[in-house]
Amino acid sequence: MWSRQPASRRRTLARSMGRATMNADAPLQAAPERVLALLDASRQSIAALAAAVELASRGRAELLALYIEDQDLLDCAGFPFSREVGGRTGLARPLSMDSLTSTLRHQRLRADEALRRAVAGRDIKHSLQVSRGRVVSETLAQAGPGDLLVLGKAGLAGQWGVRLGSTSRALLLRAPCTVVIWDERQPLQPGPLRLYGDAEPLARLAPLFQGLEQLPPMAAPALERHLTQARGGALQLRREALQRLFREDPDLLGRVPVPVVVTDGAPSE
Repeated sequence: MWSRQPASRRRTLARSMGRATMNADAPLQAAPERVLALLDASRQSIAALAAAVELASRGRAELLALYIEDQDLLDCAGFPFSREVGGRTGLARPLSMDSLTSTLRHQRLRADEALRRAVAGRDIKHSLQVSRGRVVSETLAQAGPGDLLVLGKAGLAGQWGVRLGSTSRALLLRAPCTVVIWDERQPLQPGPLRLYGDAEPLARLAPLFQGLEQLPPMAAPALERHLTQARGGALQLRREALQRLFREDPDLLGRVPVPVVVTDGAPSE
């Protein structure tokens, strides 16, 4: 819920690109009720889990890790002509239900171990929820307006490239809460939270970043050029702004080298 302050007090962030500052009167949203982390045992999701643990720890929020066995993939394994292609070798081999079930079981164990390691030494209420279904639908069923959903940029299917995964893209556009897309190429490190257009700063992200940098609305190519040399920090924008950028360049976020935070709703007046 935004505080009802005069616009002149709320909108006192630096307007010029490149200036990182933080005004004490800038509105900050409350800490999340829960931090949700979608795990699939990929490098991207493990990196996102580290950020989720940090957010939950400093925000004193509950951490819920979600491991979802993909029903669509299981359905495919039921066809006798199904094949899987090795990411390293490029060789095709039969996709059987037994081999897929075994793979999912090992991934679940890896996700459980990753969570155990990530929370070691932290006083965090946490749990791993295992379910089976369509990944986007199952995640949306768990997420609420007060939650913070943290995702890897791409899952296991996208580990050989930098394109934004289809699951991450769908959740960015449809989740009822704030979504953070974490890029495993960039470790947790200090830097400004870059507010694109009329995005408002979030108190729940304050532990991870240093100050604010206000970015005026700009076209997708200009935004990519501005972020190319970014080291640390993140980009925050509203869902409407993200949709406009996607129309210009559907693959933009896959090339952005910093975490991306997407919020819903219009700024307060």
